[in-house]
Amino acid sequence: MMVRLLAFVEGATEEKFIKKIVAHELAAQNVFITATTPGRKRSQGGVRPWAGIRVELLRYIKEDTNRYVTTMFDYYGMPDDWPGRDAASHQSYYRKAAIVEKAMLEDISKAMRNAFNRPRFIPYVQMHEFEALLFSAPGILGGVIPEQGITDDLKSIADSFQTPEEIDDDPNTAPSKRIFRLSQRYQKVLHGNIAAQRIGLALMRQKCPHFNDWQTRLESLGQGN
Repeated sequence: MMVRLLAFVEGATEEKFIKKIVAHELAAQNVFITATTPGRKRSQGGVRPWAGIRVELLRYIKEDTNRYVTTMFDYYGMPDDWPGRDAASHQSYYRKAAIVEKAMLEDISKAMRNAFNRPRFIPYVQMHEFEALLFSAPGILGGVIPEQGITDDLKSIADSFQTPEEIDDDPNTAPSKRIFRLSQRYQKVLHGNIAAQRIGLALMRQKCPHFNDWQTRLESLGQGN
């Protein structure tokens, strides 16, 4: 069974990641994914308020009733108006994601009313941001960034957490902020995606349980589950 899937993602980095890396793996499971970003903020960073995201998300869900829709937005910097954001703030990283994702699904379901097949929408929140995935292999990440001698520092950061997904969302210590502090020449779209390609999904999935759960669920669509 061939399945079509649209990923509504935060920005250019995530869009490229989906199209260049995730899509290849999912195609082997007969799941064909493409990606798009919020229309009015394609060239800017950060997560937009939920009100605007919700409008676009509902449009994508309504325009093709045979297509699945998923998301990839960073928890870091997510405005407080996002469903479940306040309730999740003091929970463990895994619970944070689950609370926000469940609240997103409930909000979209309420808006769609009876004209909605809930399994068609698969919300995913990246903990705490895209760069966390790159800490799955700090040695590879250090080899990509055009700054010499930072690999040991990256490894030290990774070793301080049980999983890269635990690296926090503080404005000074979020994954990307830690990288920028070591190298101001780091470019998210360029170096982030080169590192992601070299690291590969298998290692990311091994190191990042929540990300792995998402990928597993997307793969299962090809088996009709």
